[in-house]
Amino acid sequence: MSNTEILQKKLQQNSIIKVGGAFDAMSAKLVENAGFDAVWAGSFAISATHALPDASILTMTEFFNVASTMTNACDIPIIADCDTGYGGPSNVAHMVRKYENAGIASICIEDKIFPKQNSLLEGGKNDLISEKEFVAKILAAKEAKNNNDFLIIARIEALISGLGVKEALKRADAYEAAGADAILIHSKQKTPEEIFEFTDSWKGTIPIVAIPTTYDSVKLNELQEHKIKMVIYANQTLRVAYTAMENLLKEMMMTEKISDVKQPMSNMNEIFELQEMYDIKNKEKNLEDELKKLGYIN
Repeated sequence: MSNTEILQKKLQQNSIIKVGGAFDAMSAKLVENAGFDAVWAGSFAISATHALPDASILTMTEFFNVASTMTNACDIPIIADCDTGYGGPSNVAHMVRKYENAGIASICIEDKIFPKQNSLLEGGKNDLISEKEFVAKILAAKEAKNNNDFLIIARIEALISGLGVKEALKRADAYEAAGADAILIHSKQKTPEEIFEFTDSWKGTIPIVAIPTTYDSVKLNELQEHKIKMVIYANQTLRVAYTAMENLLKEMMMTEKISDVKQPMSNMNEIFELQEMYDIKNKEKNLEDELKKLGYIN
């Protein structure tokens, strides 16, 4: 079963889908090993690993390359955060074909202007493109995909931009009618009230996705009670990695020897296992045995 089929099958089940954010192949593999249903290849996290703003600075190819390495490393679906789609409808169509062919299970595009800024940036610019313009992108994405199971997530930023629930509902109706496979509704409020107002009011039939970064005290069962089918933990892995590395480096600068460092860290063997180093050794041994059978090795 392909990862697109796996993701679609999970959407038909009763349990909420848990998606862990990642920024490279290693963090994606750790998401998989922890038991998450899918990986979120987030543009904020990937931009940060390049020490660049989450402001449409990196190109589609740069984001695509990271998501592709995740796909090669993992057996669970990868959901790629594709910002505004890297251009107009033709750019979106090209993007969909490229991501789908690489084995990525889903893409998410949002209805903000290009260049975008991170939705949670204090004082950031969050203007939206017109409903008509974004519908055109969804239509192009739907037309471009070859696999019906390839998931197109339409991310609505009306709550982020301050346009309110009414505008979000109007856009959700339009995006579903255009062919979106799921709706991601985003908020920067500290509580989930406006998200729940949206989910309780919307009459659509496609799955709803939430990213509870700011309203982080909400419980999973509360999200499910309000018709949310997928929850994305978008950036926590990046933030904890940042803190751990910063603390370690500061500590190493102040110590005489590494053994004095108190910051927790993995042992080498854990990294070897993540890299599947022992599998390589076993494969090399099997290859050597085959060469002996063929008479190349005495």
